[in-house]
Amino acid sequence: MEHVPEATGTPKPLDTPCPPDDTAVSSRTPPTLDDAPLNRFHIKITALTFGANFSDGYHLGIIGIALTLITPQMGLGAAWQGLLGASALIGIFAGSIVLGWAADRYGRQRIYMLDFLLITVASVAQLFVTGPTELFVLRLLIGFGIGADYALGPTLVAEFCPRRYRGGLLASLTAMWTVGYIAAYFLGNYLVGFGGDSWRWLLASSALPAVFVLLMRVGTPESPRWLVSRGRVDEAKAVVAKHIGSGIDISPLLTRAQPEESHDYRELFRRRHRRNTLFGVLYYNCQVIPYFAIYTFLPTVMARLGLADEEFLSNGILNVFLLLGGIGGLWFVARFTRRGFLISSFVVMSLALGVIGVWPSAPTLLLFPLFLVFTFTMSASSNLDQVYPPELFPTGVRSSGVGLLNGLSRIGSAVGTFLLPVSLSTFGFSTSMVALTGFLVLGAVVSVAWAPETSGLELD
Repeated sequence: MEHVPEATGTPKPLDTPCPPDDTAVSSRTPPTLDDAPLNRFHIKITALTFGANFSDGYHLGIIGIALTLITPQMGLGAAWQGLLGASALIGIFAGSIVLGWAADRYGRQRIYMLDFLLITVASVAQLFVTGPTELFVLRLLIGFGIGADYALGPTLVAEFCPRRYRGGLLASLTAMWTVGYIAAYFLGNYLVGFGGDSWRWLLASSALPAVFVLLMRVGTPESPRWLVSRGRVDEAKAVVAKHIGSGIDISPLLTRAQPEESHDYRELFRRRHRRNTLFGVLYYNCQVIPYFAIYTFLPTVMARLGLADEEFLSNGILNVFLLLGGIGGLWFVARFTRRGFLISSFVVMSLALGVIGVWPSAPTLLLFPLFLVFTFTMSASSNLDQVYPPELFPTGVRSSGVGLLNGLSRIGSAVGTFLLPVSLSTFGFSTSMVALTGFLVLGAVVSVAWAPETSGLELD
């Protein structure tokens, strides 16, 4: 990976490179929104966005564990297991795309508040389901709310926070996904030990963080960049003065503001943004399809690696590596270029999972360390999933672009999650792992060909 400071990326059209540090901004001129000093509000808006990432990791973690009790109790076959495992992912697809577009059209703030109300209500309702159809619908709704936040959260963080700190703050969102997944693992394994209907309480427990996030978001302001793009300059100045500082100069936003038609969703597929859109969709899918498929059905994968008798210990070690990868990824994002980090991670993951797929009969002492390498690298590189998308698009279509990338990545993940148990039973473990490795190889090729360098960009 190429080593580069956060502030020295190659700018995209209409963007300017970031100065090397805060001292580069002349003391004789007021700082711009991109170069404002980091303050408590920047930390708060990032922390409030942790909710969607924690919830997504938590929901993915608990459904795999809950299915161990739901399957025999409801007599589920492989198809229903796959559908329930993928249900929240399908909802994320719809929520990201529909409400990402709505946030560009009508504003970020209101949707940012209401999506967690939906998550709370649907999470509690899981206590009362009587069959797989009801559970599937509720988890679709939960995913819809999470998807909305996936489009809005990174967009708001990117639009409010100084560019010098943007990469680290955005990357920290993905680290919270890992925290949510690990929390689900330990709480889930504790609760399912009670058997019976304990899975209901496990699924409903996701309402607790949702309520907390909902209450804490009261009073969140509208994005000043979006307000400027809509011609509401006085409102933007008021938001900046109240939350960022009274001496912040927003005049550069006025000169870079895009025309009204730039809010059109079709803009993502026109010449100016087509390559970034295609790159984002492909790299994101190639990364998360193996991740979600494998970790939704982790107990099954561990058994095929010869660790069925040591499942709790091996899963515990894997979760430690997930956490270490998430934390380590923050350092990688800060120290290396976006492009170099992404390409290197795809290469490492392809090699690790490829050996497992080609040589599944290898000793467990070889397979398990390889899987740990895959786990660490996947968790670390996933930090880019919150960093790259909002840096690929201008304000007029940023939420739509982030929503599209997140949404299509989740529908791809849903298909992979649905097909994995079917593939394992039909084609076997080796073929399934080789197929997942193919996505990682494709991701490396796409990144080499199209990945732009966005470190340190000044957003419009």
